Amino acid sequence: MEDRRLVELHNQKTDTNFTVGDIFLGKIKRLMPGLNAAFVDIGHKKDAFLHYTDLGPKLNSLIKFTNIAVNSGNTPRLDNFQIEPDIEKGGKIDKVLKRRQYILVQILKEPISTKGPRLSCEVTIPGRYLVLTPFSNVIAVSKKIANAEERKRLKVLIESIRPKNFGVIVRTAAEGKKVADLHEELQIMLEKWDGMFKQMHNAKPPKKLMSELDKTSSILRDLLTDSFNKIVVNDKQLYHSIKTYMESIAPEQ
Repeated sequence: MEDRRLVELHNQKTDTNFTVGDIFLGKIKRLMPGLNAAFVDIGHKKDAFLHYTDLGPKLNSLIKFTNIAVNSGNTPRLDNFQIEPDIEKGGKIDKVLKRRQYILVQILKEPISTKGPRLSCEVTIPGRYLVLTPFSNVIAVSKKIANAEERKRLKVLIESIRPKNFGVIVRTAAEGKKVADLHEELQIMLEKWDGMFKQMHNAKPPKKLMSELDKTSSILRDLLTDSFNKIVVNDKQLYHSIKTYMESIAPEQ
């Protein structure tokens, strides 16, 4: 609510098997050149939809990485990984993907009534202060951090701790945070990446590799700032889970 008017309402269904942000190893079921899209099996009763515009420019690197992870189980970090050239912005789906191909995907939109989930190949690992973007070397700072000095400080700081071939988006909540806080979160995100990689070795799709937090925790992770002074809960179980989550991400609050 803002000024006693409802601004946002988030609703979580009980079926949380296919939540926005979840990462899967999927398999391409069919290509639809007319729609410039593919249908992917990620285990939902309706095949998930992947449009060319959601493949992202780094698709070739993602496919190469998927193949290495599934077949050889080599090192998960990208230090020695050769990034492939970007795909064309206005290209055709059947030129870049093949039927039965294994592919790493992230849920962009949850399934609704007759439609399966919508997918993206631009995989990201979100944290409270940072978002990790594999196969990139770009550092972007949230536009909501207006102070030029602070933006510069964060950029320099991230550049010093960022692993090679991982891009980083710096979120608004990172404003004023120390290097230790950001470094700690980066390590946690890299551990998630490593964990995902290990699960892919010899895996057969569909397989869920990483779950997004439940709705409440992900909203807190994305929105919580120092200006919060209370959170109202009407459910005992949820109250305890929020309290535990808050203790881990913002013990001072």
